[in-house]
This record gives sequence, structure tokens and C-alpha cells, in this order.
Amino acid sequence: MPVGVFWKSIAAAFALALLLMRPAAAQSATAGEAVATCVAPVRTDDTAWMMLRTRTRFDCTTPQLRFGAGDFWVRATALPAGVETGARVLRSWSLWQQGATIYFRYADGVVVRRVIDDEGAARSIALGAVFEQPVPVRGAALTQILWHVRGAANVRGIVSNARLATPAESVRRNLVFAALYGGFGGLCLALLVYNLSLWSALRHRFQLAYCGMVAALATYAFSSSGAMAWLWPEPGNLARLRVNYVALAAAALMALRFARHFFEPRVFGRRTTWATNAVGAYLVLTAAAFVLLAPWQARLLDLLYSLGFALLTILAGVILLRARRERSNYLWVFGVAWAAPFLLAAIRTMSSLHLIASSTWLDNSTLAAMTVEALVSSVAISYRIRLLSVERDAARAEELAARMLADTDPLTELLNRRSFLREALAKGARAPQLLVLADVDHFKQVNDTLGHDLGDEVLRRIARALRVAAPHGALVARIGGEEFAILVPADTRGLPDMILDAVRAARMPYDLTITVSVGSHAGALESEGDWAAMYRMADQALYAAKTAGRDRARVASLSLAA
Repeated sequence: MPVGVFWKSIAAAFALALLLMRPAAAQSATAGEAVATCVAPVRTDDTAWMMLRTRTRFDCTTPQLRFGAGDFWVRATALPAGVETGARVLRSWSLWQQGATIYFRYADGVVVRRVIDDEGAARSIALGAVFEQPVPVRGAALTQILWHVRGAANVRGIVSNARLATPAESVRRNLVFAALYGGFGGLCLALLVYNLSLWSALRHRFQLAYCGMVAALATYAFSSSGAMAWLWPEPGNLARLRVNYVALAAAALMALRFARHFFEPRVFGRRTTWATNAVGAYLVLTAAAFVLLAPWQARLLDLLYSLGFALLTILAGVILLRARRERSNYLWVFGVAWAAPFLLAAIRTMSSLHLIASSTWLDNSTLAAMTVEALVSSVAISYRIRLLSVERDAARAEELAARMLADTDPLTELLNRRSFLREALAKGARAPQLLVLADVDHFKQVNDTLGHDLGDEVLRRIARALRVAAPHGALVARIGGEEFAILVPADTRGLPDMILDAVRAARMPYDLTITVSVGSHAGALESEGDWAAMYRMADQALYAAKTAGRDRARVASLSLAA
């Protein structure tokens, strides 16, 4: 097993993760100049005009996450150079909040207010789940921006990554993410069609689990991109965020089921299976709790939800280690396909737990990682199906060999009595049949004179002669020690004489002269009772041939039956 390929994939995924965490990578995913902000919790006697004039209330050093949930004033400390005039777009990350009011103050003292409720937030979403508000253009220069945020859960911040961008910069940034999400959506559609088609033909459970995972990721991309808010803004932005939680948990759950059925059963022992089920149940419960209970204790619920993905990452490592210990045939191909998704999922979990800084690219790393996985997964699944096909063909070959051993006489390789009767009744149900019995003449003398080994060789050569004499489609069997049977359609002519000639012409050990006596009978063969009657008549004809001097054939007649 090429384990080195697996570790190289891990290293490549780690390098990709480091690249996504670099400031340059984060900067390339943003548009415009950063706006520094300061925060002040709302008091009952606060007014917007008072907060626009004061600076002492605002805290510019404490991280936003330390303020907890509630209502806040957020003030831009200073606008970037060159943005005071001209058309601008105010952008910030989409966060959990009930609504906000944005105040734009101009050099002439005029303040323009924009009130945004939950539905308004959904309508202002740009690609990449970024709030985007056009800055009102007036004759005076823009001098100040103030946010009044209501009902902030402060799970990821209050106003994060605020930027002022030109419309052209916003368009370019949206085009980049349109390509990302559009490509990922097309890839998901292709993978669903491909794997559902394979599943309908092959019915492997891991294919259905993979389809479920792809569908969940497509739903996550649809909601997290902002496209869902464009099509259905009425439920509001918070409903879109709830869909994010559900879709990501569903994708993780389907990934677990995929791994469970992709690897051999021996990889998932009792404890590993229990841990897999437990982690899956935990993901479902925490996602449901957040969706149903937030914004109540939203930060705690989000923490519990994020811990589920930490557990998932640990469990993935355990599964891979067990697969290596059990020498799984699928470890390397699974590792190549899933190294980047698992590692980036771990890094995203660290970001959700606020252990490392977040970034736009890191937030969308799931799509990038799954794009890489999708490109390799087709090869992985094809490889898995190929090995399953080999296993199936081997099992079928073994089953066929076992069936042949059960139905075949081991000495002559003809049908045995049981299989001959089964096949004879199947043929007799369609049309009348002719049963021909052949018995070796003086075979006991052959065994007594030459020994059983040469006697067995005589039987093998007689069997070959019978195969040659029998027409195509005939049933040929050894039904006793030196007794053979041939079943053909009742209208077959001359078969007994052909059998006699074939045996006479067969070359025997020591050039012995071996002959057979033949008896035959034709009639209906639709039941075991018919078989007993037909066999009795043919056997009586065989006895008549023996009595008449052997090496000859007789046909059963009514006189024999009497």
C-alpha cells in the first residue's frame, strides 16, 4: 500500500492551509480599504447624535468578542485616505444580529441614516455572504460612519472586516466569488448525476452517502454564498445562517457515513463504530439546538457546535490509523482525496473556536477543499468499485466452482445423479424426452484384472466417448458405478447406435476392448413419477441388451413393461 502518497497528500494540504491563512491570500478575497472600528455598548439614554460627537465612550483596544451579546455602537475611527468623495460601497461580514442602523455623516454636518432589519440584511448580501451598502453620494465629503447594531449574538464579532470599496472593486470581488461558487455548484451537480447513476446500477451504500454529502455541501454553498438570500430574502438573514449550520452538519454526518461504508468492515470495530455514531449524533443535536434556540445562548451553542467538528477531526484520524493498522486496500486513495478537506476542516474549527484569526478565504476553504476532493474522489470511487468488482467476480467464480463440485461427478466431470435429475425435469417440462442408459460390459473383470486405477481411467475414456456421441444440448451423466445416462429430445434418431460405435472406437488402456450395453425409452418427463417410470423402462431395456449378449442396444417396449 503506497502510504507515502497519503502522507504527501497531508503535507500538500497543510501547505494549502498555510497559503489560505496568509494575509496576502486574505487580502485577495476582499475589496476596498479597511476601516478601523471602535465599540461602545448601548445605554438607555444614548442617541445617535450624541454618539457621533463623542469619542470617549468607544473602546478601540478590546477585541469585539469580549463584549458578549447585546446592542452596540460601532464607530469608524478614521476613514482611509481618498474615500471622502466619490461613489463608495460599505462592506462587512455577515454576522448574527437582529438589525442595524448605519449613520453617514458629511462635512456639512448632514447625517444620512440607513435602517436595516433582518430582511433588509438579506437583501443587502453580496457574494461571499458580505453585507454591502452603497454609501450615499452628496456634494460634501464623507467624514464619519456609525453603526447601531441591535441584537448582536457576537459569535464572530459585531462589525467585522469593515471596508470601503469602489463599485468597480466590489464587482471584481463578486466576479471572483461567482466563479468559485458557480464552479463548485456545477461540480456538485455533475458529481450527483455521476454517482446517482452508478448507485442505481451498483447499489453500493457509500455512493448514496457520498451523494448525500455533496447535496449538503451544495446547500451550504447556496446559503453561505448569499444566493439563497437573493432568491428568498423574505425569511431574513438569520434564517440563511441557520441553514448554514444545518447544511454543514449534514455534510459532516454524510462524510462519516461515507467513510463507514467506503472502508472494509474490519476497519470499523465495535468501539470505532460506537464513536462514529456518537459523533454523528452530537453533530445533529448541536446543530438542532443552535437552529431552534439561537439567539438564546448563541455563543455557547456555537461553541458546542464547533466542538463537534473538533471531535470529527479527531475521529477521522482514528479511522485512518485503524485503516492503516488493518492494512486497508483503500487507505491511500481515501487519504489522497480527503487529506485537504480534513485538515482544512480542522483549521476552520480552530478559527470557529477563536484559536486562530479568521479570513474570507478560510471561511470559504470548505469549497476549495471539496473541489480538490471532488476531482480525486471520482478516481477513488472508481478504484473502490473496481476492487469490489474483482471481489464479486472472485466470489462468483468460487460459487460457480462450488456449484460445479456439487453437481459434477469428480471422476468423469459429467453430471452426477442429483444434478442430472434436476436438469432432466427442467427439460422434460418443455417437451417429451429420450432417456438412454449405458452400462459398461464386464467392468468388474476390468477392476479385478487391472486394478481400480485403470478401471477409473476406463470410465474417464468412456465419458469422453459419450460426450462425443451426444448431440449439442444433451445431458450426459454418470448415475452409478459404471452406469451412464444421456437425455435428449424424444425425436432424436440413432443415438443408441452412435453410443455403441463411439465406445468401440475409443482407445482404452493396454488396447483393451471395452463395450457397453444400451437401453432407451422415450416419453413424458414432467415429474419425479415420470422419471421413475422412464428410468424403469430404460433399465429393463438395458437388461434385455445384456441378456441378448451385450454390446448392443434395446428400446423399451410394452412387452418389457409387462
